[in-house]
Amino acid sequence: MNAVNDRKPVHLAVYDTLADWEAGHATAHLARAGYRIRTVGPSTDPVTSIGGLRIQPDTALDDVRPEDSSLLILPGADLWTGTSAATAAGSGDLAPFARKARAFLDAGVPVAAICGATAGLAREGLLDDRDHTSAVSFYLAATGYAGGERYVETDAVTDANLVTAGPTEPVAFAREVFRLLGVYEGEVLDAWYRLFHDSDAAAYAVLEKAGAA
Repeated sequence: MNAVNDRKPVHLAVYDTLADWEAGHATAHLARAGYRIRTVGPSTDPVTSIGGLRIQPDTALDDVRPEDSSLLILPGADLWTGTSAATAAGSGDLAPFARKARAFLDAGVPVAAICGATAGLAREGLLDDRDHTSAVSFYLAATGYAGGERYVETDAVTDANLVTAGPTEPVAFAREVFRLLGVYEGEVLDAWYRLFHDSDAAAYAVLEKAGAA
């Protein structure tokens, strides 16, 4: 069987108020690299993103096992803030997704969290002992977590199988995911980032030569 088809799928968490723009670079290029993308909701009931996209989850969170996955991606969402306004805008509590992230990390399976999802992981205690980043340091400090000294002022961070990034860094977020999974490496990874982050047309030639364009 083709080795690409043997890869375990990447699981993308989806929930009401999902931030549409945050995981698109990662999922699109993972799919092009041969990974199947499976959406995971609180249940299999449809959810609606911030942009009004209606998504029918492939599976429910309770049915996802780390051993069946290559990666869990947690995008941001208003519901991660835990405010009454956010709850009114959507439905449900996203804490179970943070607990699932713990199960993944405990099993040695990577997790990638961006924007509000980093606050969920902070509340779960998953950032206390790992270098990490987010929108701004005081955003995470408001969760009361104990990992403030491990906060890094940069676009995206990978530490101990966990990728974190802020809401304005979907390209850097994807870069770290690709690095972690070995999708792109070295000059090809650098070229991909320069093309999509910096609009550096010269980077396309590197990707084309490597068959990654």
